[in-house]
Amino acid sequence: MTPFTLAAPAKLNLSLRVLASRDDSFHEIDTVMVQVPQLADRLHFAPATGLGFACDDPSLPDDATNLVVKAARAYEAAAEIPCHYHITLEKRIPHGAGLGGGSSDAATTLLGLERIHEGALGPEKLAAVAAELGSDVPFFLTPGAARCTGRGEIVTPIPAPPALSILLLKPAFGIATAEAYARWQSAVAIPGIRYTQQEVQSLLLVNDLELPVFQKYRFLAELKQWLLIRKEVAAALLSGSGSTVFAVLHQSADPLALAAAARLELDPGLWSWAGSTAGPAA
Repeated sequence: MTPFTLAAPAKLNLSLRVLASRDDSFHEIDTVMVQVPQLADRLHFAPATGLGFACDDPSLPDDATNLVVKAARAYEAAAEIPCHYHITLEKRIPHGAGLGGGSSDAATTLLGLERIHEGALGPEKLAAVAAELGSDVPFFLTPGAARCTGRGEIVTPIPAPPALSILLLKPAFGIATAEAYARWQSAVAIPGIRYTQQEVQSLLLVNDLELPVFQKYRFLAELKQWLLIRKEVAAALLSGSGSTVFAVLHQSADPLALAAAARLELDPGLWSWAGSTAGPAA
């Protein structure tokens, strides 16, 4: 095989409704997600004598617990084909951010191996393997936007929503998805924080996980409220289980100036990224 590289895009949850707890320890959800191809990890595939893996982010495991390795082993088992490849992961999406980085990396690993083996599994089997790896993984098997139900693994593609100019802001800490869902039923609202649905460009933005996440991580609630009072911001929402808050910006907004103000007034260590929900991978 000739070495090649694939982009693993981030995602945003434009809406996320938590409907009920399930008997399998997951939750029934109804979410609309859109990929953000301008913000993407990179996976480099090259031939090797066995399965090898490396990552440029030392804070992530580089052993069998990494989702890239898990995905490769799952593909190997499902297709009954040994994976003699070295996969290098170049991280651009922060982890624990609610941006789907790990799930996207896993899905892109499956897509890369399926490309190498000329569609050995096919779409249905590939989706089944993806669902075993994680609830968000099947979403990343096809580009664009989708409504995801069940525990998130039932993916129904939808027309691409209007392109949004966005600013992502994330503090140094991350949040485990399981932690956010575990607190969902018992969470209470913080007075003065807006949790209600927002409308922008015919899109309805809402996230039921803001209740449990904001209750434990009050800084994220303050970050959202700070964004909502800025004239440059049309809407602001936690993405997924956090810890990223994204702002939908008006056309005239200067995202770099807004990010600088957030660092000055709220947290000098904030990670930021500005771009669009549409367009090719950067």
